[in-house]
Amino acid sequence: MIYHVVTSENWQKALAAGFYEAPSLHTEGFIHTSKKEQLAGVLERYYKGATNLLLLHIDENKLTALLKYELAPSVNELFPHIYGRLNMDAVIEVTEI
Repeated sequence: MIYHVVTSENWQKALAAGFYEAPSLHTEGFIHTSKKEQLAGVLERYYKGATNLLLLHIDENKLTALLKYELAPSVNELFPHIYGRLNMDAVIEVTEI
């Protein structure tokens, strides 16, 4: 299981479109995700004070795009990156943060 933080607004757009593309897919070439034990750090570093956030629970075995684990040098950890659109059937649960 991997996880992705998204705003409620962006998730509503994805539901309407039938797929999800994070802004980072266009700027960096992939969608940032994390393992469960990495979530607290991600929320602290990038979403402190943010509201209207959702957590996508993603079954990596259902992904149609390439998934690669890559080093984030700033924290010296391997993070899962999705290289392409997130297919909706890979999202098995959505919870509020």
